[in-house]
Amino acid sequence: MTKTVNFSTFSSIKIGPIVDVLLLDSLAPLPENYRLIGGANNLLVSPNPPPLAMLDKCFDFIRLEENVLHVGGATPSGKMLSFAKKHNLSGFELMQKLPGTLGGMIAMNAGLKEWEIFNNLSAIRTKQGWVEKAQIKHGYRFAKIEGVVYEATFTCKEGFDENLLAMFKQMRDNQPKEASAGSCFKNPVGNFAGKLIEEAGFKGKRVGAMMFSPVHANFLVNCGGGSYAQAIELIASVKEEVFKRFGVKLEEEIIIL
Repeated sequence: MTKTVNFSTFSSIKIGPIVDVLLLDSLAPLPENYRLIGGANNLLVSPNPPPLAMLDKCFDFIRLEENVLHVGGATPSGKMLSFAKKHNLSGFELMQKLPGTLGGMIAMNAGLKEWEIFNNLSAIRTKQGWVEKAQIKHGYRFAKIEGVVYEATFTCKEGFDENLLAMFKQMRDNQPKEASAGSCFKNPVGNFAGKLIEEAGFKGKRVGAMMFSPVHANFLVNCGGGSYAQAIELIASVKEEVFKRFGVKLEEEIIIL
């Protein structure tokens, strides 16, 4: 079964073609050459992307069994946040800052500073079965996972932190309001991508309707009607200039398909 997706409206950066996306409604492995997507909150989709697949709604679930939280890979971050708040569970306040679905967040170890999705993670369910967190190689915005994350479990503790939630909300409120895919680049070791972009003269720089935000330079924003070609031109230009000036190779945090 497939779902027709218009990425110019579905993706958070509002760029992309209309594509038939394969829906995965069982634990069957991802077909060869297919790329898995989630909520398209960190995607830049080209006019001719590879074959795409996404988890069906049957993987959008949350259930609490004693002190273990079971969450489906297609579950949105907002749903997890609401559940944690309702049941007074700590460790999920970060969902206020992270848009997207669980599978995608785990695949990139989404987070902010010292708060990461892996912090409370216990295990994930893939086509090979259950895999404990200790067996998964992961780090800053990185997790080495083979195949699809169909489900995950988290160890739960009581004590939802409203102060932490308010802090994450303020951080999100201070982000650019235009359409974007979140942080464009990962922070290099010992530095900040936004700082390097600004010092390279690209803060507020535009190509057509695409711009590195004057609010936060590491956000590539769509000012309305921006294109894939414009986005790629800006990304390539800033990478070249930052390397030329500082000898630093910026690595994309957004996923380009």
